[in-house]
Order: sequence, then C-alpha cells, then structure tokens
Amino acid sequence: MQKRNLGNLEVSSIGVGCMGFSHGYGKVPPAQYSINAMRKAFETGCNFFDTAEVYGDVVFYPGHNEELVGKALAPFRKEVVLATKLHLGPQEAAVSPSIYDAVKAHLTASMKRLGTDYVDLYYLHRINEQVSFEEVAAAMGRLINEGLIRAWGLSQVGVETLAKAHAVTPVAAVQNIYSMVERGCEAEIFPFCLEHDIGVVPFSPIASGFLSGKVTPETQFEEVDDVRKFVPQLKKENLAANQPILDVLADFSARKNATYAQISLAWMLHKYPNVVPIPGSKNLERILENLGAAGIILSDDEFAQLEAALNACTVHGCRGYEETEQHSFGNNWKKKKA
Repeated sequence: MQKRNLGNLEVSSIGVGCMGFSHGYGKVPPAQYSINAMRKAFETGCNFFDTAEVYGDVVFYPGHNEELVGKALAPFRKEVVLATKLHLGPQEAAVSPSIYDAVKAHLTASMKRLGTDYVDLYYLHRINEQVSFEEVAAAMGRLINEGLIRAWGLSQVGVETLAKAHAVTPVAAVQNIYSMVERGCEAEIFPFCLEHDIGVVPFSPIASGFLSGKVTPETQFEEVDDVRKFVPQLKKENLAANQPILDVLADFSARKNATYAQISLAWMLHKYPNVVPIPGSKNLERILENLGAAGIILSDDEFAQLEAALNACTVHGCRGYEETEQHSFGNNWKKKKA
C-alpha cells in the first residue's frame, strides 16, 4: 500500500479505526477475532492503527480497546504507527501540579495498556473550554522532546484552535469527521493543513456505513451501544432523501468494479494528498474491503465527473465538525460557542 505523511510519520494511505472492536456498533466480536483482524490488516499493508483511552467505556471498561490493540500489534510494534487519544477534564487538570503532569499521567496509563514505551501519534481527543489547549500543546512538545511520543494531534477542531495550537508545538495530524456527506473541513481545515504540512485523518469516512449503500430503512440497529442510531444520514427520512448520492456511487462503482465504500475512500484519496482516512469496523471482511480502496485509482477526468455529480446533490442530515467536549454520538453534543 502506498504511504503518506502525517507530519514526520509515514503511514499507509488508509488506516484502521479500532473503536468498534470494543464498543459503538453493538455486540463486539470475541477478542481473538479482533486481534486476528488487526493482524490481517497489517499483513495486507496497513501500518496505521487508531485507538483511544475511552474506547470501551460502554460495553467494557475504559482502556479496553487500548489493551486489545496493544496485544494485536505487539509482534510488530516497531513496524506500525500507533495513535491513541486522551480526554482531559477540568477537575483532574485542576488537581494536578501542571497540565503537563496531567497529560503525562494519561499517556503513562495508555502506554501501559498498549504494552509500549512510546506512542507514535498522541491526540487531544476533544477541546475542553475549561482546559487551556495551548498548555496541552506545550506539554505535547515536552513529551516529544522526552521521546515518549513522536508526534501529536487534535481531534474535532476548527482552524482557529488548530492555528493557535500549531504555533506552540507543530501539529502532525487533525482527526475530524469528513466524508462525501460531511464536507465542512474543506472550507478551512484542509487549506490550512496543506499549507502547514499537517495531515488530516478523517473518522467516519464512510458516514457510519451510509456510503456503503448497505443501510436501508429496514435496517435495525442494536439497542445497546450502537452509535448508528444517532447518525443523521442513517435516519429513515434522510436515507430516502440522500438516495441521489448513493446513485452517484452506484454509477462509479459499476465503472470501476469497486464497492460504494471503496469509491468514497478513493474520492478523498484523490482529492487531497494529505488525507489518511481511518474507516472503522468490527468485521474483517469490511476492513479488508476498505483497505482495498487504496488500489482504486480515479483518473483526473473520473474524479472531476464524480466531484461534479456530488456537488449537484443536496445532503440531508449532517453531524458537523464543530469542536465539542462530548465523546458520545448522541444528540447532546455541545458545540463550541463562537
């Protein structure tokens, strides 16, 4: 698989979002299945795996996903780029001697669960208005100098926050929501990141399955721990309204002998040289399908036709990329005030 750069990190052009092995999509698979799936992804050419300290807080305990990912990647730890994230609350920040100490405590706990003595890419998971992200940025710089992390990033941020943080300690990657139906990042985030050599790592690049074309109004999501119940594009009324987007994908899928999901990933790979999507799944077949999108090459003419067709469609239902303190995918996301 071709490689791309996130700051000083060289990663496969498509990564694996590992959250679903612990929570978020209903019943999780057996641990050994998940471990084997991650190892198969590596064998297929993926060297970029994404987790977070909070993944597992619904079905299992916080940190479950980090433990699982650490076990899966242990045999080839030095050959992969491992990303994880911390969430820093105002109360714990207040009782710590410094923001640096609070961040390092989170990192130390994550490294223990991951079974590693360094993390390649360490994200601040969400901006908390009561915690100075400039101080977090300074702390990340110290951790880089100490060799505990190789690079740092921000998740779900706007360009103003990104610029301020980048001025303190250069940011390697921004992990925001981005897909054919969530294109808010195109206005400011991508231009800024291209100018400053920052990678963009889209989460939910297939819109939680909408862009796979496999979700129908009859699809029943699991009652417990299934974030897809809250995704706007997957609501019945929006599935019908957004059908023209799937019709576009159907056309290009037939032309390129590829799946809808592969076309949606190939589109963003063609559009931006600094984009590295991390589609998540708990299903090995879907993971390999997504990684196979790296081999779907759109010509400039095909891309132009696809882009024009998408631009002619109206998107119904949008989650947006506003900064937020919440980790859930529910309706209680707190958007940052202007």
